[in-house]
Amino acid sequence: MPYLDRAGTRIYYEVAGEGDQPPLLLSHGFSASAAMWRPNVAALAAHRKVITWDLRGHGRSDSPDDPAQYRHAACVADMAALLDAAGTERAVVGGLSLGGFLSLAFALDRPEQVEALVLCDTGPGFRSDQARQRWNDRALATAARLERDGLAALGGAPGSPDYGHRSARGLALASRGMLAQQDGRVIEGLASVNVPALVLVGERDEPFLAAAGYIAAKIPGAVQVVIPDAGHVSNVDQPDQFNQSVLAFLGRLR
Repeated sequence: MPYLDRAGTRIYYEVAGEGDQPPLLLSHGFSASAAMWRPNVAALAAHRKVITWDLRGHGRSDSPDDPAQYRHAACVADMAALLDAAGTERAVVGGLSLGGFLSLAFALDRPEQVEALVLCDTGPGFRSDQARQRWNDRALATAARLERDGLAALGGAPGSPDYGHRSARGLALASRGMLAQQDGRVIEGLASVNVPALVLVGERDEPFLAAAGYIAAKIPGAVQVVIPDAGHVSNVDQPDQFNQSVLAFLGRLR
């Protein structure tokens, strides 16, 4: 199994496919892992490399004890290191939920490395301090449940995907450091994104429908697709429609 050593913290990743097109780097949502992309990788990797990975504290990646290692900047640096490991300077950068937010952060911090964006069931953060605090209160409550109840706090129903988590503490630290937000930098930077962007959202993902519409309206030239009969994990709920939408977008980049 491939791991990337980040100053003693091992980051798990997978690479599928080949091709001379810029690879697709996909980042998962909070409390998921690279395994969430299993319904999509084979189709998306038909003509290019697809890189999936486990964020710090998630899945098979390590869970360092230092809370500072879960900052957004650390995740952005991990993403850049993954591109280096794949032997590429630029990629189509995408993700779902938290992974989509981190993809936007990456595009703002390292625009020279971004060929295009694929943003799935995600939001851009909050301009209002009050709205951000309400979001952060929920993130902190999730962290507290993980510390109290362990991985059972995730509440997986029978038949739920096995994301391979090893550390409830790692997820709690990720909730405090990655899921919580410190400022409005991402939402304020949307208009400066100057690469093609696909904004996908499930039609039943009510908490994120408005956020997806906002992102699509603010990023110049962004394309929005609403996937019928899909919820928050639109790539899993309707994988064929999701894959077709992403492949059609990627095909227009050539």
